[in-house]
Amino acid sequence: MRVQAVLLDIGGVLLDGDEPLPGARDALERLRAANLPFLLLTNTTRAARAALWARLDAAGLTVRQDQLLTPSVLAQAWLAREQHRPMLLVHPGLRADFATVDEAQPNAVVVGDAGDGFSYAALNAAFRLLMRGAPLLSLSGSRYFREGGELFMDAGPFVRLLEAAAGCEAVQMGKPGATFFHHAVECLGVPLASVRMIGDDVESDVRGAHEAGLQATLVQTGKYHAGDERRLPAGACMALNVLEAVERIVAGD
Repeated sequence: MRVQAVLLDIGGVLLDGDEPLPGARDALERLRAANLPFLLLTNTTRAARAALWARLDAAGLTVRQDQLLTPSVLAQAWLAREQHRPMLLVHPGLRADFATVDEAQPNAVVVGDAGDGFSYAALNAAFRLLMRGAPLLSLSGSRYFREGGELFMDAGPFVRLLEAAAGCEAVQMGKPGATFFHHAVECLGVPLASVRMIGDDVESDVRGAHEAGLQATLVQTGKYHAGDERRLPAGACMALNVLEAVERIVAGD
């Protein structure tokens, strides 16, 4: 099916830390010139949405704030709808996204990339809440990310640790959960199968999008490792970088 809209990961696809990756600016301009709507879809949970938007702008990757979707947006909506109060096991940089949330007497656990906040005491407090029946919300299922040439553990392994310890299953707010992808497609207002996800993570970005019913392209930047192409789902594409991926979409390839 012809691509009618595009989703792009940020870290490892458009940005390396605070620096734009080669072709990133041109890729966004090509999408605008082709009148292809797009959204930036990220599992990054070390920075609040407004701060991440400012980083993009400073890197010359200018987008509207409503074109940036983060798992914290979905998590806030879920907490309000279900009337839950969270224990926030998140990075200090993300707490601004939950500034209006009531954290008194928590009855839910929200896990993002907490960095050094993943202490035994914090994880054990979350475990005790889960054992009392609190739901577990995952802001990221990613195993790791790359920034400044270094690899860092992401939230995914800690979410799976809590799932195993408490015998529960997390509600996925970020990739690779289908909820995040489907929310993005609803925002775009086009058929699910006509949307292509461009990412550097073969599991969270590519396989997650594929299983949610989208098209997908894996770029060989960011956390890509040689051999990832052997794990691509049927129908997924490969590209050297985001600009090549976009050029192929615009050309109808």
